[in-house]
Amino acid sequence: MAELQRTLSIVKPDAVARGATGEILRRFEAAGLRIVALKMIQLTDQQARGFYAVHKARPFYGSLVRFMTSGPVVVSVLEGPDAIGLNRRLMGATDPAKADPGTIRRDFAADIERNAVHGSDGPATARAEIAYFFDATEIQGPVEALVE
Repeated sequence: MAELQRTLSIVKPDAVARGATGEILRRFEAAGLRIVALKMIQLTDQQARGFYAVHKARPFYGSLVRFMTSGPVVVSVLEGPDAIGLNRRLMGATDPAKADPGTIRRDFAADIERNAVHGSDGPATARAEIAYFFDATEIQGPVEALVE
C-alpha cells in the first residue's frame, strides 16, 4: 500500500471564476483524497511572487504573478495514499491540450497559463508549499501524516 502523503492544491483564479471549484474538490474526494485544510484567499502580489519565486528568471513569471493575483484562489491540503502522484494524475498535463480526457485541466483549463489547478510535484515541495499557506493549527490531523 502506498504511504500516506499530503499535497498542496490550488484552484486557480480562472477555475474559481467559472464556478468549477466544487466539481474540482469533488473529484479529489471521489478519487480517495481527503481535504484536511481549505480556504479561499486573494493572493497579494508579494505572496504570488514568493510562491512562484522558483520561476523568477522564466519569461512567463510576470504574467503568472498577474494571473494568480487576478481573482480569488482556493488552497487546500489533500491527504491520502500517494496523494502527490494521485493529484498530479487527476490534474493532467500542464498544457490542457495535451492532458488526457477526464482530467481537471482537460475539462476546465483554457490554456497552458490559465490551467485551472496547481499541485505539488514532490514531497519536499509539498511540505514547503503547505507551510506557505497553512500553519499546523489549520490542518486536520497529525503533522506526522506528512511523510518525508
